[in-house]
Amino acid sequence: MPKVWIADKMSSRAVEVFKMRGIDVDYKPGLSDEEKLAIVADYDAIAVRSSTTLKGELLAAAKRVKVIGRAGIGVDNVDVEGCSRRGVVVMNTPFGNTITTAELAVAHIVAAARMIPQASESTRKGLWEKSRFMGMELTGKKAGVIGAGNIGAIVCDRLKGLHMSVYVYDPFISDERAGAMGVTKVETVAELAEIVDVMTIHVPLLDVTRNLINADIIGRMKKGSIIVNCARGGIVDEDALYAACESGHLRAAALDVFASEPALENRLFALENVSFTPHIGASTDEAQENVAVQVAEQMSDYLLSGTVTNAVNVPSLSEEEQRLLAPYLLLAERMGRFIGQTMKPGYSRVKVSFEGSASHINRKPLINTMLQGLLSHSMEDVNAVNAGMLAKDRGIELSEFACETPDHFATLIKLEVEGDEGVRCVSGTLFDDSRPRFVSFDTCEVEMAPEGNLIVIHNEDKPGMIAAMGAVLADAGINIGDFRLGRREDSANAVAMIQVDTPPSQDVMDKLEALPDMLMVRYAELGDMN
Repeated sequence: MPKVWIADKMSSRAVEVFKMRGIDVDYKPGLSDEEKLAIVADYDAIAVRSSTTLKGELLAAAKRVKVIGRAGIGVDNVDVEGCSRRGVVVMNTPFGNTITTAELAVAHIVAAARMIPQASESTRKGLWEKSRFMGMELTGKKAGVIGAGNIGAIVCDRLKGLHMSVYVYDPFISDERAGAMGVTKVETVAELAEIVDVMTIHVPLLDVTRNLINADIIGRMKKGSIIVNCARGGIVDEDALYAACESGHLRAAALDVFASEPALENRLFALENVSFTPHIGASTDEAQENVAVQVAEQMSDYLLSGTVTNAVNVPSLSEEEQRLLAPYLLLAERMGRFIGQTMKPGYSRVKVSFEGSASHINRKPLINTMLQGLLSHSMEDVNAVNAGMLAKDRGIELSEFACETPDHFATLIKLEVEGDEGVRCVSGTLFDDSRPRFVSFDTCEVEMAPEGNLIVIHNEDKPGMIAAMGAVLADAGINIGDFRLGRREDSANAVAMIQVDTPPSQDVMDKLEALPDMLMVRYAELGDMN
């Protein structure tokens, strides 16, 4: 019988789920480091929240552990890479607290608009300062939501319920998806800032989102606007926020998260028009029960049947399937990554076709891996397990087709992506059943190994184009490793795939794009296949 240790405080429903599934469970939260080390070797699985850190010595001592379940989203307290090396599955529960976090953001918006925290404190002191707390009515105002994923989409829905006009910045949703949500999509954060009266943030902290809301963005906002951040600290530049709130440019701000946590000290605390909560986005009874039940069910499924759900480090494949699919998985990942770097985000449809031998294999891991490659260029924490869910959350419609009868190739996979930029497609096959190759791009037959640094060009099919491209690269000291050409079936245009030894600078890309008769110039880094 598998044995599970619940190492952190968790809803009792988790214990009930394990027991109902016939799994031995010990609920032992709050142990000292020494006590944890003394017992960890006795368990096949460990369920944690954020208090227990499964790294270093403690993880090394967990000799029997097959699966670690995190009741919540973040897995910063788990050495995921170390677990992967040891074959330990790491799971989280990404959807258990979405409503709770969204409701907190809306609560902060309403509280900031009506100065509820400040009025409460004043009333508690017996001051009764009615004239001091003149609020802002939200009905008819414009709300800006940065990030329209699981939580952001719920916030949009709730703000519409307050009769606000909702504008969204999220490069991963298409115009079609925005229309279905009943929101207006904008192209930049700066554009959003200039439009809205209230801005609320629902994106992860990445290199591209760190200090996303900075002095320039805040300066573009209307005087008297409100900023709310219940996502991650570090997305809002706290110095810029301080200056804008102190000067009165911003009416108010509300924060549940901080650049440094726990936030025991912060200069923002001195400002009366900024309100705070101590990172309580997931802190409701309902959310805590949801994540506890979900993690227990997921861990039970894995321990009893090997089923993997919401894993952050491994796809669900047997050893035999892994060997069979390995070259296909590499091809699928490269196809997705190639389109993800040569087509701007804002995807609405993804169509994957399998022909010949490819129609007979386990296609789901290939599709998930393809979606992982497509989304990974601009999104954090995308893997072959969660890519399908992330695509669905962004309103991307997925369709799959299989044809047993091969056409030109014994086995062929075709990826077609439709979005704000139109349609882009790439087809791939296996040479000798093991070597991935691209064999067409945007209806043009052109063969290339999917590796290295690729410059992809659409141009009018006129004399001198090859020489002009080569001259730009030669002037920049960039050596060409491979150069493949093809003409598009449906037009007088041509396609060039240029494999270069070193990545081109933006200046080189600009010079290529400035050449006469150029229609599109893009660059993709695909890495080694070894």
